[in-house]
Amino acid sequence: MKFGSAWYPEHWPESRWSEDLRLMQEARMNVVRVAEFAWSTMEPKEGKYDFEWLDKAIAMAAKAGIETVLGTPTAAPPAWLTAKYPETLNIEENGRPSRHGNRCHYNPANPVYLKHCARITEAMAKRYGKNPHVIGWQFDNEYNHISHDEGTRALFQNFLKDKFKTLGALNEAWSGAYWSEDYSDWRQIPLGNGYNNPGLRLEFQRFHSFVIARFQRVQLEALRKHAEPRQWCTHNFMEWYPLFDHYEVSKELDIASWDSYWTTGTPNPAVEASSHDLVRGYKNKNFWLMETQPSTVNWSELNTMLEPGRLRLRNLQAVAHGADAVLYWQWRNALGGQEQLHGSCVGADGKPRPAFEEIKRLGRELELAGQVLSSEPSRPEIAFLQSYDARWAVTFQQHHKDFDYLRHFQEHSAAVFRAGRDMDIISALGKLDAYKLVVVPALWVLEQRTAAALDAFAMRGGHVVVTPRTGLKDTLNRLFPALAPGPLSALCGVEVEDSYPLAGDISVLSKKPGLKGKAKTWCERLRLNAKDAEVWASFGPESGWLEGKPAIVSRKAGKGRVTTLAGCFEPKLLDAAFKEIFAKAGLAKQAAPPAGVELARRPGKNGECLFVLNHGDKAARLTLPKGREVFSGKAVGGNALIPGRGAWLIEIKAK
Repeated sequence: MKFGSAWYPEHWPESRWSEDLRLMQEARMNVVRVAEFAWSTMEPKEGKYDFEWLDKAIAMAAKAGIETVLGTPTAAPPAWLTAKYPETLNIEENGRPSRHGNRCHYNPANPVYLKHCARITEAMAKRYGKNPHVIGWQFDNEYNHISHDEGTRALFQNFLKDKFKTLGALNEAWSGAYWSEDYSDWRQIPLGNGYNNPGLRLEFQRFHSFVIARFQRVQLEALRKHAEPRQWCTHNFMEWYPLFDHYEVSKELDIASWDSYWTTGTPNPAVEASSHDLVRGYKNKNFWLMETQPSTVNWSELNTMLEPGRLRLRNLQAVAHGADAVLYWQWRNALGGQEQLHGSCVGADGKPRPAFEEIKRLGRELELAGQVLSSEPSRPEIAFLQSYDARWAVTFQQHHKDFDYLRHFQEHSAAVFRAGRDMDIISALGKLDAYKLVVVPALWVLEQRTAAALDAFAMRGGHVVVTPRTGLKDTLNRLFPALAPGPLSALCGVEVEDSYPLAGDISVLSKKPGLKGKAKTWCERLRLNAKDAEVWASFGPESGWLEGKPAIVSRKAGKGRVTTLAGCFEPKLLDAAFKEIFAKAGLAKQAAPPAGVELARRPGKNGECLFVLNHGDKAARLTLPKGREVFSGKAVGGNALIPGRGAWLIEIKAK
């Protein structure tokens, strides 16, 4: 396990560094991330480098037993660069150029900027690519934009030309005759902002992924010329950030990492768990939590501190879901700059903040966790399919102000979380072989190969769950010439006759015990097309066009089964539906943990490791398997009482 912080030695006199490192040792930290905003310090003038300070910082950290991750500084170009080459500045959607004095004010598609990014990365790689104390590299910092300049527009037009080959094919794909949207010259095509053609908008979102991946590849190629293969590369993503396809941008990275922050109040543990599962799914391997706050943030409307114990709890939750490293942002507040009020491990006075004792405790516990945890990712029996194409397409055409793809997805993953079961969140194009149950939430844009994979999965014995707004559109964001769920209709045994955005809740009734409750926001009227389709629940008498129509339909398919949910259901009803689904999918019976208690499993070096995390403020009682609680060293098993905000790691040795 790696434990550490983002460290900015360039902000402080060298005489201070040894005290920083001493305190890191006290907290059992063994890694720092440095230099990701230090371009002006490393290259104060064009072509004039100063790496001596960084040499010393890396060497001093190594002497203290602390390894280094280097960040390329491309998120914060220096003033000499943007002044001499103003074309490297980002152009905002309103046409205004970004001004120097912030970060991420660069144009990631500009050839001049790409040249300078490659040059600073290669200079760093030449110097540190064989340094034994540098273990990895982080490219840039939190990719978050593309530019809206004419050069980027021309690049987008070429991107479309490479894909469609001819304007005739493009016009056909986008139904160009509608509103006279046919193009006779590639140069006529605008960037896909605002209320534009759905096909154009989807391609523009895919273009974001192309631009970001190309920007990253320039640095990757410069790095690999000089860095040893043992030095891995990553980028610190922002979990569910919707700008680009994270699966695409992750392909050329060695590991994925992400930055986890909370704003106000207590984090939602189910949402946080899904975020970790999402990032683990980018590469289908364990990840790094590259940034998380040790206290407050500085950018929320109300920057609250969490109660004692909550910091440790949510950091251990990250480890439970596959984090092999936890790093704080930041070690110490800079005296100036926009983030001078952001929380830190030590204050502006250089002394530990109140949460430092909790950080020290976590450091000791992560050392113990590292002795029992395997570096292999967990292998759950449940997978959720996630699609950026579907998310973008739904966002373009919500049709109900409260229908949000991400919220819909997380409402369904939260039902699995509450049941105490583990899940993977994988690309809609991911492999399904390892799972017993695959959930398909709002897969509005459905690829034929995904539909074929789901059909094959069910035929060989898997259980598929399909939620509303699935299978209406093809990969060009056109309607299928068939009713939803389109290519999945035969498998599901249903067709969606119509969709109904709801002004209020409607009832769901069933003869099955407990399988009743309310639907909200969105429902669909299903037509049964298969004689073997079983109606598990129906909409109630106040439901208008939906009255008496199926709310939940399930049917056998080959050796497996597919279940269709025709509405957005309240948590109680979702929990009851998934309980039935778990049984039909052949998952082992498992009692749900008490409310607020999370169960998460990771492979161990000698068996399985079970994390028991109580996100509530009050103690909770539950039954545990026999094993050893790693942090205390005590034997456990049977009836147990976990304290509020408590966190246990139980090693269950293989028999």
